[in-house]
Amino acid sequence: MNCTRCFSIIIVACCLSATVHADNTLTEKEKGQGWILLFNGDDFSGWKIDKWNPESFSIEEHAIKCHGNPSMIYHIGNAKNIKDFHFVADVMTKPGSNGGIFFHTKYQDRGWPIGHEAQINMTQSDPVKTGSIYVVKKHLEAPAMDNVWFRYEIIVRGNRVETKVNGKTLVVYEEAPDAKVTLPRL
Repeated sequence: MNCTRCFSIIIVACCLSATVHADNTLTEKEKGQGWILLFNGDDFSGWKIDKWNPESFSIEEHAIKCHGNPSMIYHIGNAKNIKDFHFVADVMTKPGSNGGIFFHTKYQDRGWPIGHEAQINMTQSDPVKTGSIYVVKKHLEAPAMDNVWFRYEIIVRGNRVETKVNGKTLVVYEEAPDAKVTLPRL
């Protein structure tokens, strides 16, 4: 996974069989542009798995694999406490999987974190599909297919959140100054 002007991130496994990976290298140009590599493809350096169901995460073929019961893996490494970011990951879901990428949150031992979730769901029965900012802005059509890699982007600038799949914008959420659900700042 790559990120510029990064943040606290969590990948959630909840009845999820999904894999998140990137090429696990940065070009000199990307480094110069401020991109930060969050996952090295070999181990969980810079990551912390919660105590809820830690066996729900593994690394296979240089990718983070989420499977099984609800659990969270938190990025605690080199990209903390930055509110604006552009996150990019290559993701593949399996039929019936449901999970997400939380942001602007912090570590907890178990349970659902406080923060926003960029949904990952193509075919599970929940009508809220990949690209949604769960609770606050829904996308109801699967933007890609199970068993096929897709590029997922989450872009946050101030109170504006945009999600993209394979370069296509799915959701833009502009948070009102008096919103009851807010983008938490660490």
